[in-house]
Amino acid sequence: MTFTNARTAVEVVDWRRRVFALYAAVRQAESAEEAHELWRIERDELMLHHPATALSAGDRTLFEGLPIASYDPQWRFELPILPAEPGGFDFETGTDGIVPFERIGTVEIPDAGSLDVWRLKSYGGGLFIPVRDALAGRPGGTYGGGRYLIDTIKGADLGSDAAAGTIVLDFNFAYNPSCAYDPAWACPLAQPGNVLSVAVPVGEMYAGAKG
Repeated sequence: MTFTNARTAVEVVDWRRRVFALYAAVRQAESAEEAHELWRIERDELMLHHPATALSAGDRTLFEGLPIASYDPQWRFELPILPAEPGGFDFETGTDGIVPFERIGTVEIPDAGSLDVWRLKSYGGGLFIPVRDALAGRPGGTYGGGRYLIDTIKGADLGSDAAAGTIVLDFNFAYNPSCAYDPAWACPLAQPGNVLSVAVPVGEMYAGAKG
C-alpha cells in the first residue's frame, strides 16, 4: 500500500510539473492561436497517456481527442481585479481535508457578467477562477458543474500584471475539472458568483450528458 501511494504521488507530481511547463509555453507563444493549439495538443497527450489521467482505461481506448472548440479571439481579455465584498467558502476533500477559499475581488467580463476571484487560504495561496455558463449541463454543451479558467496552484495561469492589477482571462482555455471524467476526484466547483447567464461556446466542451 505504501509503495502504491508513493507511486501515485510521484505520478501526480509529474502531471503538475508538465502542466506548469505547458502554461509557461502558452504564455510565451507568439500568438494566442498558437498557444491554444499547443495547449490542445498537450492536454490530449496528458489525458490519453499520462498515468495520472482522470480518464478510465475504457475511455482512453475510445479517445479521439478532447472536445475543444476552435479559438475565438473575442473571448480573450486582460482585466483589472476589482474590489468585492469579503466572502469565502470551505471545500472538503477526501485527501487534503478542508480547503478554505477567500474572495479577493471580481472581474467584469464585457457583455457577459462578472466572476468572483478566489484565493486559496492554505498551502500556497493560489488564485482560482471557475466559471459556469448557460451551456452547462446541456447536450453538447459544457460540464454541468462548471469549468476552470485559472487555478494557479495547479499551474493553470495565463498571466497577470502585478503593477497594473490585471489578469489574463481567455475562455478558450477553459477546461473541465478531473471530476467531470472521474467522480472519484473531488473538485471545487463554480460558486454563485462564478455563474454567467450567457453561453460561452469556447474552451473544452463536455461530451458526457448532464454533468
